[in-house]
Amino acid sequence: MRLATFNLLHGVPVSGGMGEPERDAQGRPIGLPPVSDDSALREAVALLDADVLGMQEVDVHQPRSGGAHQVRSAAEALGAAHWRFNPSVAGTPGVPGWVEATDAHMAAVNPAPAVAAGSTAAGMDDDSASSGPLYGVGLVSRLPVAEWRTTRFDPAPFSLPLLIPAEPRPQWVRVHDEPRAVVAAVVEGEHGPFTVATAHLSFVPGYNIRQLRALRTWLAGLPRPLVVLGDFNLPGRLPARITGWTPLLRQATYPSMKPRVQLDHVLVDGMSARQLASAAAQVRILPVSDHAAVTVDLDL
Repeated sequence: MRLATFNLLHGVPVSGGMGEPERDAQGRPIGLPPVSDDSALREAVALLDADVLGMQEVDVHQPRSGGAHQVRSAAEALGAAHWRFNPSVAGTPGVPGWVEATDAHMAAVNPAPAVAAGSTAAGMDDDSASSGPLYGVGLVSRLPVAEWRTTRFDPAPFSLPLLIPAEPRPQWVRVHDEPRAVVAAVVEGEHGPFTVATAHLSFVPGYNIRQLRALRTWLAGLPRPLVVLGDFNLPGRLPARITGWTPLLRQATYPSMKPRVQLDHVLVDGMSARQLASAAAQVRILPVSDHAAVTVDLDL
């Protein structure tokens, strides 16, 4: 089967130029150019042909991405019947007024009933836009899912300058950290259950390490084999050293235009030597996002 991770950059195309960024009243760049629909995203996701796909920087009902429900769009592009979105932000990241998302927000945009550890929110119609614009992470599976679990991590209490892709050249923008989200699924495989989780961790040094350690603890009781996919905002071999898990990829993934550093990772735990030997990872440069996607073919 094929597993994949993809930081979507909320569906922004990068091939052929990214266009002019959105600006505030003083003309300062405040975000990436808006996207009118999800057609480019659907095409990119279809190219991955993944049985299980973890996604980060995902929009739901955001004006900047044409109001699309990007997790549902990805599931439709893959022909996947099972999916879950865990929002970290209600509102638009980087735009004043956003707040931390809640289980009620999650329930409003997931298939009813929304299944989340510790959640008391009732599921609502997954076409409802009553939650307003949301942002977070998603997981899509062609295989049946026996159990969904979600959690969130608090943001760092300060901002840092980030280099934002733009034309004619990238620009530095001071960005506040936001809450971070995780989705995990216990998947019913041909030879028994296994767990897949996806996460997008803080860009603030130290906070991302703390979150990764908390993620390791949170996943400790779930069935093995375990595959953890995502953008950890940590370079190279550091995530494997922090967790003690086995990396299936050691290759640069960012920026996709000319990858120089690995921020996107596939880590596994509880796999046999035969399963590890079967793993074949590949970095995939797609026409959407400033991150490359990663696919891993595994015999599970």
